[in-house]
Amino acid sequence: MDIWGITDRGKVRRQNQDAFYKWTNGTLAFAVVCDGMGGARSGNIASAMAAQQFAQVLSAGTGSPEERLTQAAELANDAVYHRAQRDMNCQGMGTTLVAAFANGSEAHILNIGDSRCYHLSGGEIWQVTRDHSLVAQWVAAGQLTEEEAQNHPNRNIITRALGTEAQVEGDLYRETLQPGDRLLLCSDGLSNEVTKEELARLAGGGDLRDCCDRLLRLALERGAPDNVTAVIVAADG
Repeated sequence: MDIWGITDRGKVRRQNQDAFYKWTNGTLAFAVVCDGMGGARSGNIASAMAAQQFAQVLSAGTGSPEERLTQAAELANDAVYHRAQRDMNCQGMGTTLVAAFANGSEAHILNIGDSRCYHLSGGEIWQVTRDHSLVAQWVAAGQLTEEEAQNHPNRNIITRALGTEAQVEGDLYRETLQPGDRLLLCSDGLSNEVTKEELARLAGGGDLRDCCDRLLRLALERGAPDNVTAVIVAADG
């Protein structure tokens, strides 16, 4: 297993409210990407707290991958929620979260909000996670196409976030990995600016650091109105 990540505030935002954490020992790997929300109300604190707490709990946890991911999300939610309740400067803050826990043959993924995980394999790419967003609900109901949702003015309205309520439920997924497969975890600052086909072309092969640099560079070339974060987990066999 190999892993690399990158984050940037983009060309418009004054502050980077994205955060990520990555770890591997060569056999196992996990990564988490968080996109803070709340504007001036400490979205950066929410994302940093969530990523750190999630990583600490996941690395120290026991049980199945699904149990570890679920426990890590619950305790990260507790940390952010209670900080927002007791600190007036943090009221209303929250964050999205997408995480992957992988070995060479399978990966378990959890998401809350609209940060995404993509699976790249054999030149193909598919979105593993389902966005918790208003436009995603409309697409599921047949009211919008995926192409219309990509540029819809309400695409950033999310329906689920970590830290805004006392309890939150993440969606869990399991993906089988083949040697050479990759997982791309990203905030919507990347997925809103770069098409799925471009993600496959830029992240599907080659040095992981170069792939992340290319993804960021393309988002910046297109204006990067939001913070941009990408983490690639590779099953290199």
